[in-house]
Amino acid sequence: MGDPPSRIAVVGPDDDRTSRARRAVGDAGGELVDPPSADADADAVVALGDDAIHDVVRRAVASDGSVDADQTPVYPLRERLPDPLAGNTVTVDDAVGNDRNSIDQAIRHLLDGTTRTVPHPVLAADIGGTNTYHAALDVALVTDEPARISEYGIEIPGRRHVTVRSDGVVVATPLGSEGYANAAGGPVITPGAGLAVVPIAPFTTRRDTWVVDGEVALSVERDVEAVSIVVDGGRRERIPAGRPVRIGVGAHVDLLVDGTGPNPGDGVDPATDRKGSNNS
Repeated sequence: MGDPPSRIAVVGPDDDRTSRARRAVGDAGGELVDPPSADADADAVVALGDDAIHDVVRRAVASDGSVDADQTPVYPLRERLPDPLAGNTVTVDDAVGNDRNSIDQAIRHLLDGTTRTVPHPVLAADIGGTNTYHAALDVALVTDEPARISEYGIEIPGRRHVTVRSDGVVVATPLGSEGYANAAGGPVITPGAGLAVVPIAPFTTRRDTWVVDGEVALSVERDVEAVSIVVDGGRRERIPAGRPVRIGVGAHVDLLVDGTGPNPGDGVDPATDRKGSNNS
């Protein structure tokens, strides 16, 4: 293990959370590096909240899917309430909510070398050979109208073709598995364990979910409801029936996580609406 990081960049929402994290760097004896040169000059980038996390992670991946060998490690702080069973990585909401010292503690952990580096998969979603999207957290096919059911095909490595009737299907990285995929009934995945594949509000009493190691192909089986691809929470384009969406690991980026915790994020206290669906 090398020396602990000392030059720290902080990116996040334009509010007190980010200001607090920046002050904490100096209070803990670190040197604050401001964007836009943060990725080039910093030893680590603290990303506060899901928007900042997926922006920083996706920015590290070039259009051809390559990642610079000198990519700056990312220290993610999630915008979720903590689950005491999921590890001890601090959350943004908790940092400015119940425990106002927790964000300072997270920065101290970063600077005193108690974090560890894990490779985090970045998803590459290929839309029938026409467009490719990269995702740090998750990729989903969902109906455009809330609580509307379509039929989806899922090609899982080593298994036959599976079809499900549901509001959608989400494929999540370990970091993303703690968010919407978990709210939809999927497992929380530890680093290196694969990807979570989770139907969203399936029209069945049996809820099948999968943990896969390899490429997953999703498709819309029937052209009844309008379906779009959602990448890290943002809708990108409509997906017509019969056009495959192939989702696999396009690259890996380095994340810094608490050295004593099992996961690269924290637990999630999901807020769901009708049928737990379409919360992307």
